Amino acid sequence: MPGRNLTREEARERARILSVEDYDVRLDVSTDSTETFHSETVLRFGCREAGAATFVDLLAPEVHEVVLNGRVLDPAEVFDGTRVLLTDLVEGANELRVLASCAYSRTGEGLHRFVDPVDDRIYLYTQYEPADSRRVFANFEQPDLKASFRFSITAPADWRVVSNSTTPEPEPVREGVARWDFAPTPRISTYLTAIVAGPYHAVFDTYTSDAGLVVPLGGFCRASLAESFDHEEIFAVTKQGLDLFHDRFDFPYPFGKYDQLFVPEYNLGAMENPGAVTFTEEYVFRSKVTDSAYEGRANVLLHEMAHMWFGDLVTPRWWDDLWLKESFADFMGSYSQGAATRWTDAWTSFAARRKDWAYRQDQLPTTHPIVAVINDLEDAKLNFDGITYAKGASVLKQLVAYVGEDEFFAGARSYFRTHAWGNTTLADFLTALEETSGRDLKSWSADWLETSGVNTLRPEIETDAAGVITSFAVLQEAAPGFPTLRPHRIAIGLYNGAERVARVEVDVVGERTEVPALVGRVRTPLILLNDDDLTYAKVRFDPESWRALLDSLGTIESSLARALCWGAAWDMTRDGELSARDYLDLVLRHAGRESDVGVVQKLHTQVKTGLDHYTDPEFRAEALHRLASGAADELRAAPAGGDHQLAWARCLASASATPDELAFLRELLSGAQEIPGLAMDTELRWAMLRALCAGGAADEPEIAAELDRDGTAAGRRHAIECRAARPTAEAKAEAWRLAVETDELPNATLGAVIAGFATAGQEELTEPYVDRYFAALAPVWQDRSIEIARRIVVGLYPSGRIDPDTLRRTDDWLAAAEPVPALRRLVLECRDDVARALRARGRDRRN
Repeated sequence: MPGRNLTREEARERARILSVEDYDVRLDVSTDSTETFHSETVLRFGCREAGAATFVDLLAPEVHEVVLNGRVLDPAEVFDGTRVLLTDLVEGANELRVLASCAYSRTGEGLHRFVDPVDDRIYLYTQYEPADSRRVFANFEQPDLKASFRFSITAPADWRVVSNSTTPEPEPVREGVARWDFAPTPRISTYLTAIVAGPYHAVFDTYTSDAGLVVPLGGFCRASLAESFDHEEIFAVTKQGLDLFHDRFDFPYPFGKYDQLFVPEYNLGAMENPGAVTFTEEYVFRSKVTDSAYEGRANVLLHEMAHMWFGDLVTPRWWDDLWLKESFADFMGSYSQGAATRWTDAWTSFAARRKDWAYRQDQLPTTHPIVAVINDLEDAKLNFDGITYAKGASVLKQLVAYVGEDEFFAGARSYFRTHAWGNTTLADFLTALEETSGRDLKSWSADWLETSGVNTLRPEIETDAAGVITSFAVLQEAAPGFPTLRPHRIAIGLYNGAERVARVEVDVVGERTEVPALVGRVRTPLILLNDDDLTYAKVRFDPESWRALLDSLGTIESSLARALCWGAAWDMTRDGELSARDYLDLVLRHAGRESDVGVVQKLHTQVKTGLDHYTDPEFRAEALHRLASGAADELRAAPAGGDHQLAWARCLASASATPDELAFLRELLSGAQEIPGLAMDTELRWAMLRALCAGGAADEPEIAAELDRDGTAAGRRHAIECRAARPTAEAKAEAWRLAVETDELPNATLGAVIAGFATAGQEELTEPYVDRYFAALAPVWQDRSIEIARRIVVGLYPSGRIDPDTLRRTDDWLAAAEPVPALRRLVLECRDDVARALRARGRDRRN
């Protein structure tokens, strides 16, 4: 990706000499071209040095005209495919006009073009973060050069066109074509601008705040998904969120209207474009889903809404403070969900799902401080990770407890008022919190934000003959290579069966912290460190607590306490302290009693990962059979038509491998077998067909028949994944060709092909591609966009080939290829997963 990068130093120098006033951007998407569209930009900016030189960012196949301050420049001389060179700037006001043909995207970066196979209608949307607006119009692509943007879009007259500003009435241009001239935006960063256009289905509503602020609301999805679009639920959560954020932030929603657009082939969960938030259309549920899916969607809705203030109104100066806006939004998503919606146990979901992501990321060799060094755009792209989001949110949750909730939000209000429409750094936010809380946060920041790794907390307990605690201490360990021992405010819960009978809070400092408040108490069977999940740390159990947990985990009353226990057990499995088969025993014994279906679904994912990667291969088939049998039992026992029934049905599909198990899935698909209450709807049918294809029990006739039932874009992706999952050399060869040897697939379809190719248990079939994978890495990274390259590098790494030879081949490639830092990071992370799996298999072998 030469020339496409932008370094922090380049951005600093450009910001030093420039200030940007506004952009006029005209896009024409009305032509018949499927490859390019017309882009015209007029950019007005100030320069502090006469005669200075700089550059404008633009990724375009062709530039037709460049005019700087009335001076016509030769595109062949000033445009190199990624940048337009500008020289002899005048001190004060400058004006640049660039006329270009820009390319539609099939990768979800820039202006993505999608054709709905249901009705052949065209849908467009933009996705820019961190730096892809330059694929659509010429600009200064960095967050601290904010400006006002005026968009004018020419498109088919029967389309809807949405941007950050309120949608105007279109003006006729010619027959069947119209132009939408949007009002100027407030001052925002380039990556936050947005255009969404096409024959979208739309619904509207209005929110009115207690202070009388009226915010028009819009909800959009493809026309073929309109019947599945539950906009009432979406608008209800939206209004609850706006109520809470107005109360906590005491700053009126700053962007006029609030549109939420659900778009196809989206790489992310969502993007916080002010006034025009885009979401993956996977959140428009075509089939029955569990309440956990609705909860997850609501969390994302609220996360993006929080960004309207933190990230959009006030924006990080550079990507090294990316974490701050994402951590804040991640924290506020769960906070507001628990405080304002029906999902009052939102912190349980955060502990079970988000923190698990953070703990995994923080134990990789490429872990980094929350405040990371972001040298360039490639660094920024890869740092949208579990540390930036979930660890940062966990630490902010602890910070709220440290400074006080009222003081935290008072600081946030001061921060918004002081820095509205500007750019900031971490220091600005901490200063606001120090002023409202009276605390010095420098040492807190040094311990938590500027160091890497996760601590482990263990209890050390002594009792007398009567079971009375005579000594209680919390031992803290640092991760290998990351020696920091941090201060932790934790709760310690004492559980007698299902009930918590006592709770104490303590500040853990250093290697050993005595807890005198527990001395003299009768010890209970289970003692849980970090009860209520106040800190960010792995926890372990003393032997008596572990024995109690084996018997009573599923009966503990608190869903959060159960989630913490489940999380600790999974940590122990990943760390090789608990065998994968023992973890399977724990899941089969207690998951059927777990009331939180989101936790149940997370357990299903984890236990399948454990069997695929952490179980001794000699015992894998037997363990999978135990999981499938247990899932079938729970499927039959679960309440008819309920969420748990659906969750166990999906678990059964993922675990089925024997002829009898696959035959049962086939009978469910055909209707020969029925489970009362279980709806064999579209998505569940595809899940079961994929299992049949992967097991060699279904082939092209069955795939074609299912595709006839579901000829949608999602159906086509499922079909191509089923084809790639078939256990034949021919299927793997075709999948490899599609993923690596051509670039004909759009992003979402590429992901499906890769998932099918990498099906667990088919390592003998993919063995011939290991050397080809390493040979392809450099050209893939060179020729593909970073999003597509990342999918190929991670998805096709031989992660299922868990043996020392995989590590050796990886090390040989790393030494010989000397890859750029971003590519090296991805491969190192994949390597670490294999190394961890080898250690875990060693533990399972000794079981």
